[in-house]
Amino acid sequence: MSLSESSTRMYVEASQAAQAVRDQLFANAEDMERLGERLRLFAPRAVVTCARGSSDHAATFAKYLIETRLGVLTSSAAPSVSSVYDTRPDLANAVCLAISQSGASPDLLAAVGKAREAGALVIALVNAKDSPLARLADHLVPLCAGVERSVAATKSFIASLAATVHLVSCWAEDRELSEALRKAPKHLEKAWSLDWRAAVERLRSATDLFVVGRGIGLGVAQEAALKLKETCGLHAEAVSAAELRHGPMALVRAGFPVLVFSQNDEARAGIETLAAELIAREADVMTAGSRCQGALHLPWEPAHPVIEPMLIAQTFYRMANALSLARGLDPDHPPNLSKVTETV
Repeated sequence: MSLSESSTRMYVEASQAAQAVRDQLFANAEDMERLGERLRLFAPRAVVTCARGSSDHAATFAKYLIETRLGVLTSSAAPSVSSVYDTRPDLANAVCLAISQSGASPDLLAAVGKAREAGALVIALVNAKDSPLARLADHLVPLCAGVERSVAATKSFIASLAATVHLVSCWAEDRELSEALRKAPKHLEKAWSLDWRAAVERLRSATDLFVVGRGIGLGVAQEAALKLKETCGLHAEAVSAAELRHGPMALVRAGFPVLVFSQNDEARAGIETLAAELIAREADVMTAGSRCQGALHLPWEPAHPVIEPMLIAQTFYRMANALSLARGLDPDHPPNLSKVTETV
């Protein structure tokens, strides 16, 4: 039986992201205020993120947000340091920020367990509240995304970004950011309604492409590249706009497709300069979040710069679902993949 775009699990679940964020903000409001107060008193010397897959892309977002809003050094942990090499880093007076949809991957659990033994304060952003990761945490932040059956994570990724913004806004006592997050569900609904069908036509027969982002938008570029691999069978690589000239530019030729994502902050000017250079090389450039003469302009929902990346992700998910079907694939059942990846 052939699938229609709106009948896939990926489509249905991604469309629920706005409500998931509403539910999350309501459910976590009081606990997040208390957690923000504790973090101000704790004054961690560093934050170590621990995640895999889409959750690790949310951790990239968290790194840029924490470092730019709070000035606290934030770095990604390598779970194999604990699960394979059985090494325990010194994490006294540090925060371990673990992000997971399932909270069940053995290497993630090993890394978080070792971090806690090493003195870290463990904060878990997790969708499965009864998971082993949730039980390990000093502070549990439920993502409240509900059941997610499609192999491709969508609403749980959006919920992870929202939870990160909520955490940082309470920690920093940033009222402007809190207000922007309060408006995010309405923006997400508008972002879901936007049409990127022109990109579907451009990418229907593609084999390779770059997805470009920078700063707090880099994590969404990473997420988009993963989804294009998972659901569309496309060899997609996420590249920072600051790194593309350092080698990857050699792959760009006439007609080479490039998705360029930008949020309205200090990174936009550099991203637009790069987009213009790619167009001069006759690449097939598609932009969301900014405009550049000669590019295909994909519509985006404008908002606070910290919120815009999740809105671009939301519109992208609808396009990726349609592209998967246009390429004769089933986005809910990618080959060789399962919902929970239990890496050791």
